[in-house]
Amino acid sequence: MLELNTGNAAPAGDLIKDGSEMTFMQDVIEASQDVPVIVDFWAPWCGPCKTLGPALEAAVTAAKGAVKMVKLDVDQNQGIAGQLQIQSIPTVYAFYQGKPVDAFQGALPPSEITAFVEKLVTLGGGEVDGGLGEALEAAEAMLEEGAAVDAAQTFAAVLGEEPSNALAYSGLIRANLALEEVDQAEAMVANVPDDIAATPEFETAKAQLDLLRQAQDAGPLADLQAALDADESNLQARYDLAIAMHGAGDAEGAVDHLLELFRRDREWNDGAAKTQLFTVFEALKPEDPIALNGRRRLSSMIFA
Repeated sequence: MLELNTGNAAPAGDLIKDGSEMTFMQDVIEASQDVPVIVDFWAPWCGPCKTLGPALEAAVTAAKGAVKMVKLDVDQNQGIAGQLQIQSIPTVYAFYQGKPVDAFQGALPPSEITAFVEKLVTLGGGEVDGGLGEALEAAEAMLEEGAAVDAAQTFAAVLGEEPSNALAYSGLIRANLALEEVDQAEAMVANVPDDIAATPEFETAKAQLDLLRQAQDAGPLADLQAALDADESNLQARYDLAIAMHGAGDAEGAVDHLLELFRRDREWNDGAAKTQLFTVFEALKPEDPIALNGRRRLSSMIFA
């Protein structure tokens, strides 16, 4: 992966865009007078395109403006595809100073994508560094925006470059969970490399998996809420409701019920409420307000 020593990064919208025959001259020919421009010829029905595209985007984003990328749907832009004699997709062309300078067909492994982009960076006068931060930031943004497939592909591309990267490894687990590929996430947790197993990033991903598995066995929310409404002293119902609420996406509600359970009986079920609270906190980002507030409230109860 790439990180370029060129100062301020260009906005993502300036680096990667959807192009058309109407904008090809401006987005590719004119833009390539300054920096190399990668043109990704793809189509929505093309399976390999769905793997190659995000990996290219991650490498371009990591280059911080030393390379740009334009995506062209061949179904919508048959004229340009015909002029460049595109026979199959994905096909990728690189332009510099208005002319094609490199190309390849088919989905490449991450190392070859990196080499392709590095070559263009050098051609454009940039300096290549081995950082992965920009690609990881892009993948995290994809995951937060709900683009779990793209995020998974980008995390996998980073792992192809650096297999011991804890952020990428845990990110791929979380992306698999978002895609409901729970068995795949479990396999990654079970086979985690030793140098990743003790990292906070992995603990976060593992906690999310643990909570998801618990939620699958918790029972319907409505039934659990009814049981608690019928008897507020039913600690098991409150505990099960908290687990189900977290599984339904209500982390704040889950924390509230677990804190109330802890207030009522901190020793119940060998301190299950406190243990579960720590699992929830680990599954959240350290700066998450739910985690920060929950930890403060728990501490005030413990040390009261």
